[in-house]
Amino acid sequence: MTMLKGDCSSFLLRQPGSHFFSSITSNGNRKNTYWKPPQAAERLDSHLPMSSSVIQNRASMEDLRSLRFATAVKTPYLPNGRFDLETYDNLVNMQISNGVEGILVAGTTGEGYLMTWDDQISLIAHTVQSFGDKVQVIGNSGSNCTSEAIKATERGFAAGMDVSLQINPYYGKTSTDGLVAHYNSVLSIGPVIIYNVPTRTSSDIPPSVIEILAQNPNLVGVKECVGNDRVKKYTNEGLVVWTGNDEESHEARWECGATGVHSVAGNLVPGLIRKLMFEGKNPSLNSKLMPLFDWLFHVPVPVALNTALAQLGVIKPVFRLPHVPVPVEKRVEFVNLVKEIGREHFVGDKDVQVLDNDDFILVSRY
Repeated sequence: MTMLKGDCSSFLLRQPGSHFFSSITSNGNRKNTYWKPPQAAERLDSHLPMSSSVIQNRASMEDLRSLRFATAVKTPYLPNGRFDLETYDNLVNMQISNGVEGILVAGTTGEGYLMTWDDQISLIAHTVQSFGDKVQVIGNSGSNCTSEAIKATERGFAAGMDVSLQINPYYGKTSTDGLVAHYNSVLSIGPVIIYNVPTRTSSDIPPSVIEILAQNPNLVGVKECVGNDRVKKYTNEGLVVWTGNDEESHEARWECGATGVHSVAGNLVPGLIRKLMFEGKNPSLNSKLMPLFDWLFHVPVPVALNTALAQLGVIKPVFRLPHVPVPVEKRVEFVNLVKEIGREHFVGDKDVQVLDNDDFILVSRY
C-alpha cells in the first residue's frame, strides 16, 4: 500500500470501483471579417427554453431578496468518490427541519469546482426535484469563462433552480468593463446573486461595478465576503446583501443592514444560526459560536467542515482530493468544541469522535 507523507500518512487512497490502493498522483495579418463590435458580441440571441411550470414555480424576486438564512450545503461522497445522494438528502432534511430558507448547491462549500458540469447540474436538479417545494434553491453556475457561465446558468434554470450564484472571473481576470459585460451576459438569463470573495479569486468586484449592475432587474443581490464596511455601504444604497462570513454574520445582520447569511456553519448548527439571524441581537450566542467559526475557517473551506461532519457521523469520511482531513490535534479541538457548545445543537445523533487517520478515504479519481 502506498502511503501519503506527513499528517495524512495513513489516510486510505482509493481508486473508484476497485479494491486496491495507489499513490496520488492563422495568419496574423489577415483581417477578421467576422468581428463584431463589443455591444453586438455581448448580445445573447437565445437561451435554453424553460417549461411553463418551471417559470411558474420559481420564487419571486421579493422572496429571493428576503432570504435570511441559506446554508451552503456540503456534498457527501461514497467510498468510490461518487455522490452519496442518500446522505445528501439527509443533510438537506436536517437543514429544513431546523428552519433554513435556502440551500446553496455545489458552491465553494459544496465543492462544485471538483465536479463536471453534468454532475453539478444534476445535483441542482436533484435538489429542486426533492426539496424545491420546501426551500429556495440557489445553484452555483458561475465560471471564469463567460461562455461556460452562460451555458451552466441556462441549464440550471431549465432544471428549476430559483436563482444563480455567480462568481467573478478568477485567474483569467478581466477589467471592470469586462466584469460588467460578463455579468450582464448571465443577468440576461434570470435572477442572479453576485458572489464576491477576493480571497479565492484574487480579484475584488469594486462597488463601481455593482452600482452599474444594480440597474439590471435580474440582480437579486450580492454575497459579499470583503467585510462589513462593504456590506454597510451597499445596504445604505438600498442593495440587498448577504455576508458569506459566519464570523461577521451577527454584526452584518443587526448592525450593517444585511439580509442574512450564506452559512458554512449552518451545516453543523443550523438551529443556532437561524436563531442568530431571526431573533434579534444576541452577542452572547455570537460569542459562544465564535470559537467554532474560527475553527471552521482555520483552513480553506470546506476542509474543516468535511472533517467535522465525518466526526459527527453524518457523512462517510470520504474526501475528493485535493482536500484532506485536518490533523488529529484539530480533530480533538472539534470534539471539545462540540462538548462546550452542546452536542444537542449539532446535526446528527451519534457521539462525536476524533477518528483515526486510517478511517479517512482520499479519492483522487472519480
